[in-house]
Amino acid sequence: MNDLTKGIAIVTGAGGGLGRALAVELSQSMTVVGLARDRAALDDTGKQAQSGRFHGVEADVSDFNSVSHAFEIAKSHGTITVLVNNAAQYPRRDFTEETAQSFMGVVATNLGGIVACTRAALDGMLDTGFGRILNVATFADIAPLPASSAYSVSKGAARIFTRAVIADLGDRFPGIVVNDWMPGMLATSMGIPDGLAPQQAAKWGAQLALWHDPSLTGTTWEMDREIPPPRSLKRRIADRVLMKPRMSARRLP
Repeated sequence: MNDLTKGIAIVTGAGGGLGRALAVELSQSMTVVGLARDRAALDDTGKQAQSGRFHGVEADVSDFNSVSHAFEIAKSHGTITVLVNNAAQYPRRDFTEETAQSFMGVVATNLGGIVACTRAALDGMLDTGFGRILNVATFADIAPLPASSAYSVSKGAARIFTRAVIADLGDRFPGIVVNDWMPGMLATSMGIPDGLAPQQAAKWGAQLALWHDPSLTGTTWEMDREIPPPRSLKRRIADRVLMKPRMSARRLP
């Protein structure tokens, strides 16, 4: 298999917001299995998706057994070629209002969900050596906002997880393309009222998820553009001495 759209895409958190928009957008190109905890919300997503191309599966990504069951159902619709890890919680609680249990509950979704879904998707991708994993990320770990400790810690750890997976798979399985994408501030329940419409962000996210190019592995994208990796002073001086042109960041059309 060398065409992502001949398989199926799994989108987590597909019951609303960005996850719903991503599922709807991807359904224009391929079959999508959307995971969420709310059956009614999944049904609403299905009404907006391309007819016959969306299948909603109730699942809690923080529960490993629930994820395993959901992926078994997903496989009945085809080979999993795309995984978009989107599901997340952002409870907006001051740390003094958190308990260890409430804090780790957020971690279980925002980090544990990505771990569980990535491992489940890799069961098939490792056999074929082909696939696409897109992790919806954020810069929250770099400059945490007030009342965001659990969210910031868990999303920051998820970005480390992306790099750790690449360290294990990158050389042996270049056909499994993995990277992070930050959609920007959205007008969703987790975003801000005057943010970007999730439907617009989903157009970029879907393009990125369907772009199978090994050079994307390890890259980070914000909205529709690639964020160049940091370059040390030594590297910048060496490039200037050698007159090497600076690589320009890519953008989605």
